[in-house]
Amino acid sequence: MGTGGWIFIAFVVALVAFVIAVYNRLVALRNRYKNSYAQIDVQLKRRYDLIPNLVEAAKGYLQHERGTLEAVTAARGAAVSAAQRAAGSPGDPAAMQGLAQAEGALGGALGRLMAVFEAYPDLKANQNILALQEELSSTENKVAFSRQAYNDAVMEYNTKRESFPDNMMAGMFGFGPAELLQATESAAERQAPKVSFS
Repeated sequence: MGTGGWIFIAFVVALVAFVIAVYNRLVALRNRYKNSYAQIDVQLKRRYDLIPNLVEAAKGYLQHERGTLEAVTAARGAAVSAAQRAAGSPGDPAAMQGLAQAEGALGGALGRLMAVFEAYPDLKANQNILALQEELSSTENKVAFSRQAYNDAVMEYNTKRESFPDNMMAGMFGFGPAELLQATESAAERQAPKVSFS
């Protein structure tokens, strides 16, 4: 075999090694963002488990606020369903958007419930309610931290799969884009409050 043959073989080996390296890196990044989502899922399940306890503890005090309690329960059910769909397909755009919307609705319902709590001094002083509120607040912080880690992992994965020459291999091997998980506050919470001086 001549020099040209050895050069060709070396080129093919280098090309195969390069493709394998790119493929393995994309797999590692995809697994990383899926693992990051699993951490969100753990915190969401913890949060979903706390909500019925909070609603049950408040029922005795909030006889006239049945609609608020039912709204929280319904929003929790929708969020649990959305979280299950997202856990089955982390990074899927429809699943992530559905989860963000369901979490936004749940956050709004919980916000209304907390506002109702303010009107009931006995409820605000109840140690069980206070402990559940504190645990829920702590879980919210953990969800936010986990969401940031997930979004960082998705950004790294998407950047790698969109960068040349990795983008050619990503398309060839079916590495599609992953969706970020947006913050779950409702549109009303994101708007600045209106101030009137009239």
